[in-house]
Amino acid sequence: MLEFLRIRNLALIEDVEMDFVAGLNVLTGESGAGKSFILSALDFILGERISSSMIRSGCEKAQVEAIFVLDGQEVILRREILAETGRSRIYINDKLGSQEKVQALGPSLLIHTSQHGQQKLLRPAYHVHIVDGFLDDPGLLVRHREMVREMAQILAQEQEIRDRVRGLEEKRDFLEYQQAEIQKVAPKPGEEEALLAEKKIIQAQADSREMIHQSLEVINGQEFSLLEGLGVLQSHVQALADLDERYAEYASHMEDARQSVLELDRELRSEPMDFEHQARLEAIESRLWKLAQLQRRLKRSLDRILELEQEIQDNIAFLDQSNLQLTQLERKRMDLAQDLATLTQQLNTARSQAAKVLKERLEDRLKDLGFSDKLELVFEIERKEIHPDIFEERPRIFWVPNPGQPPQPLDKIASGGELSRFLLAVVGLRAERDMPTLLFDEVDSGIGGITLNKVAASIQDLARRQQVILITHWPQLAAMAERHFHIQKQVRDGKTFTLCSRLKDKEIVAELARMAGGGDKGMMLARELVGKTG
Repeated sequence: MLEFLRIRNLALIEDVEMDFVAGLNVLTGESGAGKSFILSALDFILGERISSSMIRSGCEKAQVEAIFVLDGQEVILRREILAETGRSRIYINDKLGSQEKVQALGPSLLIHTSQHGQQKLLRPAYHVHIVDGFLDDPGLLVRHREMVREMAQILAQEQEIRDRVRGLEEKRDFLEYQQAEIQKVAPKPGEEEALLAEKKIIQAQADSREMIHQSLEVINGQEFSLLEGLGVLQSHVQALADLDERYAEYASHMEDARQSVLELDRELRSEPMDFEHQARLEAIESRLWKLAQLQRRLKRSLDRILELEQEIQDNIAFLDQSNLQLTQLERKRMDLAQDLATLTQQLNTARSQAAKVLKERLEDRLKDLGFSDKLELVFEIERKEIHPDIFEERPRIFWVPNPGQPPQPLDKIASGGELSRFLLAVVGLRAERDMPTLLFDEVDSGIGGITLNKVAASIQDLARRQQVILITHWPQLAAMAERHFHIQKQVRDGKTFTLCSRLKDKEIVAELARMAGGGDKGMMLARELVGKTG
């Protein structure tokens, strides 16, 4: 049961609150007043998508809140949609939820029927849905759907393998050529970078050793020895210092210089002279050339070549294993086909039994809604092959509204008013199990007179059993409401607003009079209707 609904900043609604009661709740108002916004809000909070264009102009977001009572427990739903991103958030009992979870919960909270729902009656797939709603074991349908889905997945996997095998077989020679080229060079991850780094180090070492050699040549040259020259120079400068004290300081420096050169000579001679670096450098250059040639041939970087090598190995391994995979899938498919055939037969039998029960009950309900006492429903079976030699039987509703006529589809002979009553009958039967709130959007369209009275009686009967929310333009139906809401449009300060107010006493009479055409006759009918229901 829906207890409370609040809508903020949705379309023309700024802020509307509605408290509903058990029994019949009615929404009325002129066409275009905004009743559809109330329906959009309920659909939105129960998981349907809406466009961000539905957010009231100038607002950052629209928000809908509702309180339902399910099995004696409150279920509080809140959903909002942001203008900037168009994304929405759903909260269930103040905890963030998902659209799928709310949609799964929805049928136990509210069933929404509308003029659009009448059109679903014309689709054969919806007839199957109606019958499936009366299966003794709903789990049978769930298991069947899961099995059909599993079969489809197996078939898709088989086809995917065959398609991939066909594509790889066509280029297997090229794959093996690429694999051979890669294996011939056998590159390793990071090898090129490592070789270039080592090459740089060896070149630096070679340059260092060359400078050491040249420095030793200068210090110990055969034609001119720097140490000998410094010794001779030192003795001359010392002799000058003995004669002239001005040269004493220079003599001291010459000794320091000679000692520094001697230390440098010893240090340079201590460096190991490794002559193998040239061979290693040549090996590195050779390896880098091979790697570069491989990259040119395959037109890929070395990293991508390593990825390609793994990809080629995987593809060739897949080709080698594909027959085994197909054999395993085929065995699994054959086993599943046996189970599917058994389950499909069980479902067909269950649907046949459900159709018999539904036929009787639906015929009785339709007769109560003003159809001919001679009306007869016929459930014709359409066989659909869901797997080779496995046929699902899908009931389709035909009817004979008058004796002597052959069974015909609903879209051939049903008027809008007849479809409305048919939908009312179906929904009334479907809702008997879970007792959700029933929302009827002008399901009374296209009918009048005695038939309207019968529809009113049927709705009233439903409202005694469970909560009903009805949008109607008929005063005869609105007068039966336990709670009456009026939807109207107003313009204030150049802005349009859709407002919702709960009517009481004289306000109800005035609204019923308007719905009845206004004037004295409208007021007379309104008072008569209120008197009957009062």
